[in-house]
Amino acid sequence: MRAAIIGINLEQGDLNVSLLHAHGDAHHHHGHSHGHAHGHVHGQPGAPVNRPRFALRVALAALCVIVALVVASFVQVREGEAAVVTRFGDPVRVLLQPGLAWRLPAPIEAAVPVDLRLHTTSSGLQDVGTRDGLRIIVQAYVAWRVPANANDIGHFVRAVRNEPDEAARQIRSLVGSALQTTSAGFDLASLVNTDPSQVRIGAFEEALRRQVDAQVYAAYGVHVVQVGLERLTLPAVTLAATVERMRAERETVAAQRTAEGNRQAAQIRSDADRDARVLIADANVKAADIEAQSRKDAAAIYGKSYAADPQLYTMLRSLDTLGSVVNTNTNLILRTDAAPFRALVQGPPGMGAAVNGPVAASTRSSGKSR
Repeated sequence: MRAAIIGINLEQGDLNVSLLHAHGDAHHHHGHSHGHAHGHVHGQPGAPVNRPRFALRVALAALCVIVALVVASFVQVREGEAAVVTRFGDPVRVLLQPGLAWRLPAPIEAAVPVDLRLHTTSSGLQDVGTRDGLRIIVQAYVAWRVPANANDIGHFVRAVRNEPDEAARQIRSLVGSALQTTSAGFDLASLVNTDPSQVRIGAFEEALRRQVDAQVYAAYGVHVVQVGLERLTLPAVTLAATVERMRAERETVAAQRTAEGNRQAAQIRSDADRDARVLIADANVKAADIEAQSRKDAAAIYGKSYAADPQLYTMLRSLDTLGSVVNTNTNLILRTDAAPFRALVQGPPGMGAAVNGPVAASTRSSGKSR
């Protein structure tokens, strides 16, 4: 025969269970005695329970459960993040403002944080072709972020399951294809050039950003903030063609500058010749005026001299004539009694016959003079 005696002590807040197995009358009597003694220690069966203390403990336990549920229902939204509240896995609302927000406790609702800060990724080296048929190797970086918009955030969470690394991988793939199409619209000279005014790197980056942004936003709900070229190199063939093109451009520029220099030199020489002719003409006019004035003054002086002494005037004019027609290379054979050589033979008018007589006789005897 088996019997089980269970003792419960509610005052001490614990549960005591004793199982006694009796075989026969002796064992039954021993179990009865033990149960009786045990009942006297832990309380008589049917004794009254301390109900106020029990209710207090139940209330405290319930309060702890409620506090735990309340704490589990709060969501903290950090600065630079958003929180997507999902109900049984489906997004129901998006929390954008930093601080605490309310949701139903798990597993009914859960909060998924979404990073709204700026992310960057790189396309790696890409071999692309330009519009003029040359090859270049470019590497671009992309700065992107999830917009602070509920629809875009939900789109991002659904598209890539809120995994920025997956979004970056997809963006790198799109940038690689966008580089091919964008570079096809630019010549190599607009990307690599010794003339800064011909370089259009900014236009290339903006065209690339617009194309990538449109594709990424439509697919994943994120915006591309900036795209830039990290590296631009030239293969050997393209490098040789570029050097040859630069040499031709430099030769063209040199020819243009030489032609411009020659034109300016010709213009300067022409202006100098014109100014010289003008100056010479002005000088000739002034010289003619001066000569005319000098002749006028000389004529006045001669007139006064003739009026004062006609013979002296005649002699002076004869000497002037001799000075203008006779020089070191002149050989003249003239009669000495003819003007203007008469002055050389006869001397100045008024001199005595004693002086002039022998000279005149000597002159006549010679007949000619050189």
